[in-house]
Amino acid sequence: MSTEILKREGYSLVRVHSEKLDTYTAPDLKTELLVLSNSGENNILLDLSNCKYCDSSGLRSILVGNRLCEDNIGTFILFGLQPDVDYLVRISMLHTVLLITKNEEEAIGLLAKKNDM
Repeated sequence: MSTEILKREGYSLVRVHSEKLDTYTAPDLKTELLVLSNSGENNILLDLSNCKYCDSSGLRSILVGNRLCEDNIGTFILFGLQPDVDYLVRISMLHTVLLITKNEEEAIGLLAKKNDM
């Protein structure tokens, strides 16, 4: 799977360039998130703008990222959900657990707001 990790001041931005987050690609994302967490990153923004399909394996890797950030007293924000992925997140009721914004700017703003608290 193709991901891009951009280190920023106070957070890391993970862009998923794959159109599918599934059984074949989700383990790679999970590994990237674990590496970030183990290196001390506690705030992660996950960009799924290019991802048009997600299955339960993909959802599990997203939840791993969320748990890692929570365990490190940080923030995990998901953004750029395409319609099919958004639908899966909602029917799984994960929108009640995850922080989700429409785009990167909103995610950065939400992170800044949470850090000011």
